[in-house]
Amino acid sequence: MYTTLLIFFMVYLVMGVGKLPAFNVDRTGAAVVGALAMIVAGSLSPQAAWDAIDYRTLGLLFGLMVVSGAFTVSGFYAWAAEKVATLKITPVALLAVFIAVSAGLSSLLTNDVVVLSMTPLLVSVALARGLNPVPFLLAFCFAANAGAAGTLIGSPQNMIAAQALDLSFNEFMIAAGVPALLSLPIIWCIIAWQYRGKWTLERKTDKAVVHPPVQLDKVETTKAIIVASAVIIALVADIWPRELVALAGAGILLVNRSLASKDVLKQVDGNLLLLIIGLFICNQALANTGLPQSLFDWLRHVGIDVNDPISLFVAGSLLSDVVGNNPAVMLLSPYLHPDGNAQSLGAAIALGTGFSSNLIIFGSLAGIIVVEQAAGCGIKISFGSFAKSGVPVTLVTLLMAGLWIAFL
Repeated sequence: MYTTLLIFFMVYLVMGVGKLPAFNVDRTGAAVVGALAMIVAGSLSPQAAWDAIDYRTLGLLFGLMVVSGAFTVSGFYAWAAEKVATLKITPVALLAVFIAVSAGLSSLLTNDVVVLSMTPLLVSVALARGLNPVPFLLAFCFAANAGAAGTLIGSPQNMIAAQALDLSFNEFMIAAGVPALLSLPIIWCIIAWQYRGKWTLERKTDKAVVHPPVQLDKVETTKAIIVASAVIIALVADIWPRELVALAGAGILLVNRSLASKDVLKQVDGNLLLLIIGLFICNQALANTGLPQSLFDWLRHVGIDVNDPISLFVAGSLLSDVVGNNPAVMLLSPYLHPDGNAQSLGAAIALGTGFSSNLIIFGSLAGIIVVEQAAGCGIKISFGSFAKSGVPVTLVTLLMAGLWIAFL
């Protein structure tokens, strides 16, 4: 048992700090090595390790990544980014458009892929207009996390939570959609107030990446829109298993005469899939010791029950900024046993982990992507400048979400 605890602690230490101290091992590497170590140490058998992996969640996530990847390869994201950034409107109005587009696309096409695909072009076009890209990128990132919290397919942690709670697409959206929408004007108000009078650059930078002209493949974009719409309609109808719906959509898009399937598959985040597989195994190994259940029983005895929506909301919010939103949901979801309040629990864990992701750069993968890609374009977003906007955005949206969950 002590070996299992040591391996588990080391894995989640890396989840929190991002890298194994003294080694060049990132979060995905730690999850994979930890899973292998659990098997070798006898914490669980190879068969038990296979059984611990939730293939429904992986199938749903993989299928939606392929669907979203088709939009990337067809040039849709780049085209959308250019159209948005070149609108002839005031910076304050442009900020609102950034937020609306980010939240809308992220709620339907997975936030991390949207942010990864659109950030570099948004930076370049903002610089070409002489605008300060920082407030627009922060708003784009915050809206991606907040908007994605409102739907089952908005983020990987939502998919994991929905599978654990057996929530349909409609049930999830009814529970979390309203606060996700309400969070958008909050983000706009805070950033617009903080950056009033600071919309333009004081001096031009010569480090911006120059992107080739955007080429939109209208045929492939139309095909991707049709397939994505069919997938969403099927998820809403809730007639077939959602993972099969997503995989069917992915299969249709991969059979293509003009786009190479390998180019679409390159858009799949294999590292994230491996991280989730590794954490499924590590979490099951810990569960086999009986310690987590004993801990939750003790917490319930002292008045803290993760199956209470408010308690789950607080626990998810705190854990998300310690180990990351996906690991936080994977830690908590096996111990959720809804008794007629599955929707409240779904809203609690989705909104708690989604909104708290905006607190600091490393609170979400979207935050990391925005900061790193902005740096590659010559724009520095420091920890302090991110937190200056992220802290008030997080606190106000969490307060609003907490009131909503109490109402549910």
